[in-house]
Amino acid sequence: MNKICVIGLGYVGLPLAHAFSEKYEVVGFDIAQWRIDELNSGYDRTLELSNDQVKESLDNGMKFSLNINDIKDCNIYIITVPTPIDENKRPLLTPLIKASETVGKVLKKNDIVIYESTVYPGATEEECVPVLESVSGLKFNEDFFCGYSPERINPGDKEHTVTKILKVTSGSTPEIGKKVNELYQSVITAGTHLAPTMKVAEAAKVIENTQRDVNIAFVNELALIFNKLNIDTNDVLEAAGTKWNFLKFKPGLVGGHCIGVDPYYLAHKAQEVGYNPEIILAGRRLNDNMGIYVANQVIKLMIKNGYKVDGAKVLVLGITFKENCPDIRNSRVIDIINELKEFGCEIDVYDPWADKQEVENEYGIKLIESLDKKTYGTTVVAVSHDEFKTIDLDSTKNGSEAIVYDLKSIYDYDKVNGRL
Repeated sequence: MNKICVIGLGYVGLPLAHAFSEKYEVVGFDIAQWRIDELNSGYDRTLELSNDQVKESLDNGMKFSLNINDIKDCNIYIITVPTPIDENKRPLLTPLIKASETVGKVLKKNDIVIYESTVYPGATEEECVPVLESVSGLKFNEDFFCGYSPERINPGDKEHTVTKILKVTSGSTPEIGKKVNELYQSVITAGTHLAPTMKVAEAAKVIENTQRDVNIAFVNELALIFNKLNIDTNDVLEAAGTKWNFLKFKPGLVGGHCIGVDPYYLAHKAQEVGYNPEIILAGRRLNDNMGIYVANQVIKLMIKNGYKVDGAKVLVLGITFKENCPDIRNSRVIDIINELKEFGCEIDVYDPWADKQEVENEYGIKLIESLDKKTYGTTVVAVSHDEFKTIDLDSTKNGSEAIVYDLKSIYDYDKVNGRL
């Protein structure tokens, strides 16, 4: 009987551990004591699981722990740690290596180690397997085996949850591939797709988000062009979208743990083998600069409306990387805030979804508790939380000439002064 250890209890690992706990004995492992304590109390701050679901996992016998002794008797280890980039946009594999070291300390003969973290093609065998071998003293594909099954979690999405998303699977040998596939088939109701090799599965994952990134970069560039032509981009996209095969993407900031990061992993590997990925990197550059572009559009509107920019009170609505979700990882709203600060603006940020302490730790920003009335000369709608759609914008303005820039186009055009 399989006993599963899921390493990394974030947006990916926790829902997966919960799904497996319905059929298997599961240990959820994380290095953060506060995370273990929180989950043992029945609460998940990511909101991927409800309190009832966390308690259900505990009732199913799942153990949350940071004690390595609690995972010694597992025979399947699933690693779901983050794979970020460093300040130079290069893959930062430290969490993956550290997790591999942890597993290596308890690895036994015939155990299977499955990686879900997004990486470049070949990373599992080139970077992780040597660590497992070195720490454990065991031989890959003789004593222990590996699999790769890329995560497809969409934070905040309550419709496409882990068991309802078709899962790509793979193994380090054909036989192990079948075993890994059968394991996921037992809990993934949407079905699975067994890839021929781990490298194929790694490549499939990294291009999913790279494709979205390039498409968003295209519509972002359209927005820059149409702004100069004094045409509303959303009107254009709505008209073009009437064609049956038009791909419906919207302009905006590209952040988060996947779309704003994964293309750099693919680009890194491409450059390593001697190819310069021009389209991928061009799209990344354009998307990475959208926050600065938005801030400059806001400044132009302020000047045009006679506002003194230095010392101006500006309200930014939203700091999470997407709507109706507490995830602040790699949020590009910070680019807008920092650029406005460069011009001397005084910024208040309001976000009912974000954890205040986490935002302060990550970005050095203290979120305001509530919206002050008649305070702001400029409001920037950066995230389309449902709560923002019903805000009376007039109540926050310090006068009838106050400016509203609607980055997410959630308000009627006649109610705002500008939008992307």
